[in-house]
Amino acid sequence: MSNAERPDDSTSGDEKGGRTSGPRRRAARVHQPAAGMLLVATSQLRDPHFRRSVIYLLAHGEEGSAGLVLNRRTETAVHSVLPDWASHVARPQAVYAGGPVQPAGAMCLGVSRGGHFPGPGAGLVRVAGRVVLVDLDSEPAEAATTLSGVRIFAGHAGWGDGQLKAEIAEGAWFVVPGRDEDVLTGPMVDLYFHALKRQGFPLAWEAYRPAELERN
Repeated sequence: MSNAERPDDSTSGDEKGGRTSGPRRRAARVHQPAAGMLLVATSQLRDPHFRRSVIYLLAHGEEGSAGLVLNRRTETAVHSVLPDWASHVARPQAVYAGGPVQPAGAMCLGVSRGGHFPGPGAGLVRVAGRVVLVDLDSEPAEAATTLSGVRIFAGHAGWGDGQLKAEIAEGAWFVVPGRDEDVLTGPMVDLYFHALKRQGFPLAWEAYRPAELERN
């Protein structure tokens, strides 16, 4: 791995009048869970449903939390289950496994085109930024006029009151800001790696943790 690929750890300087003998270590910024944030699984989370997963939070409140796993593509093609939506789905045009809760149910996320936000009766509900929940019973062609793309998920992830907070406190999840484009990540992008790497030092080092070490 070249130096250009590594997170920058070269900072140094005086601390309380004395010069440090090595890199200055900074604490990772602590983010709170909220709609539009990402939950990135830490190496402590061994549940196979969530190992190395990246979850986009749809809601977080006193009654619990819900989200969709963004990086679990299935072998099921959208055209085989929801053919009317197939031409509007971002590549790869596959159903994603959104989580273990209600796996037979389908949910859809879309990204609004710049400056376009859902109005009443549009079949779109804004989550955060330009990300919207899409009603799969709405007319696909009509919904697609204001969207840059959609992704369809089978099942979702869910937590009861206080459950997610407890898991975060136990070190199971990193909470980091999400980006609109994360929802439609392409097939050749390792979202787990990129979601951590872009956080900067020290959290970015977690992106380089070998997956093999997590299985030991």
